[in-house]
Amino acid sequence: MTGRLLLDSHELPDWMGPLARSLAGIRGADLSRLMPPAGVPVRESAVLVLFSGGTESGPDVVLIEKALGIRSHSGQVAFPGGAAEPDDQGPVAVALREAAEETNLDPDGVTPVAQLPRLWVPPSGYAVTPIVAWWHRPCPITPADADEVSAVHRVDVSELTDPVARVKVRHPSGYIGHGFEVRDLLVWGFTGGLLSRLLAAGGWERPWEPGRLVDIDVAGRLVEGQGRT
Repeated sequence: MTGRLLLDSHELPDWMGPLARSLAGIRGADLSRLMPPAGVPVRESAVLVLFSGGTESGPDVVLIEKALGIRSHSGQVAFPGGAAEPDDQGPVAVALREAAEETNLDPDGVTPVAQLPRLWVPPSGYAVTPIVAWWHRPCPITPADADEVSAVHRVDVSELTDPVARVKVRHPSGYIGHGFEVRDLLVWGFTGGLLSRLLAAGGWERPWEPGRLVDIDVAGRLVEGQGRT
């Protein structure tokens, strides 16, 4: 399975056109080393990777902080999204519905741009379809349910591509992946890996030295003394 565009890239603003064009035909292996296992039941889900160009500092992307104590990925930073429901008409509908339920997003202000290949998140057993979208009419966004989402952020791409923000994150399981330290947030795991690849695909990535390694505990929290220096 490869990525496919949902509209002509010429319909997008100049800042998003290169990203869209790079996603046409992109393979799952270009985005993650983990693919849904063949012949094994999986839980279908989708996330919304929502970019806006409405700030003076350039494009931004929407990220949420999951509430502490929830069953899956407690306290972690993620893209809005979640599991498919029987009435959903495909991954785009899942991503928009979940984003609205989590952040009070108005789906009418969102233009889906690309549907990416299904990726695998083993800890939750989800096959995740990322939907990259352009937020053509931004609206106020806030946590819709504090029991599920503790905060919603619009993070500038320029912050994420700052070389000082880039880290490698090591989990006690042995996993090492891409991460970002921005605004007292640690973005890692599935979200950090996908975000890193999309920033590169959009031509936004700046040279950085991948030598700084931070350790997290089993709950995904920074080990004491491992923050930005």
